[in-house]
Amino acid sequence: IILVAFTALPLVYLVSTAFKPMDELFLFPPRFLVRKPTTQNFSDLLQALGSSSVPFLRYGFNSVVVTVITVIGTVIVSSLGAYSLVKFNPPGGKVIFNVILMALMFSPHVTRIPSYMVINKLGLINSYRALILPNIAVAYNIFLMKQFIEQYPDVLLEAARIDGAKEFYIFLKIVMPSLAPAWSSLIVFSFVASWNDAFSPLIYITSQAMKTLPLALTTISGGAAGMSVGRAGAVAAATFLMTIPTVVVFTFMQGKVMETMQYSGIKG
Repeated sequence: IILVAFTALPLVYLVSTAFKPMDELFLFPPRFLVRKPTTQNFSDLLQALGSSSVPFLRYGFNSVVVTVITVIGTVIVSSLGAYSLVKFNPPGGKVIFNVILMALMFSPHVTRIPSYMVINKLGLINSYRALILPNIAVAYNIFLMKQFIEQYPDVLLEAARIDGAKEFYIFLKIVMPSLAPAWSSLIVFSFVASWNDAFSPLIYITSQAMKTLPLALTTISGGAAGMSVGRAGAVAAATFLMTIPTVVVFTFMQGKVMETMQYSGIKG
């Protein structure tokens, strides 16, 4: 319990800082808990990001659309891809899996320029598709699902086929419920990566109205180095807003995620 409380301190400090008035934000030494809570920081954030042409809610809407579609897409693609590789043994399946393993060896920064060239050639610059498509078929996600699906008994699939079940029905109604720990973990990983991604919008998005929330928040004060005193509260509120959704998603999925870490497969 003491260890859990200790690891929760940064989150408590984050929440406390978001509600601190200006005079408490710059105390030295810093005060851990807020004495006079205020919501002025959130008002300052809305004022800093809001404008007559692009309101604050537009940034939030863009982030929600991109994140939700990316999460759903990566779960579907990774699950179907891994299931096909493992249970159907297509020609060249081992070569495909080796390519996936090779992709894990490359840092994402190495593939930024080729990815940009592809997105630009397809005419997807400044669109939701530019932010979604590159993040759907992620090598690690397919690898994770493959490791789980390999442990699923083939005899259950054969029994379902004998009973007349179609392949998609078997996958959707029999296999996927049994892989709940795996795709629940996939949802958490994909959500955190997509929700906090400020670099992809920076290089793919040219319109102010298409910016996502992380990119908009990084421009509140022109970067951390140039942060003004007046906007310190807005930055604290922005950090709070960016962190809370990931905490909520993990809270709902933590049981399945812990099951993934504990069993790394399917229980008999």
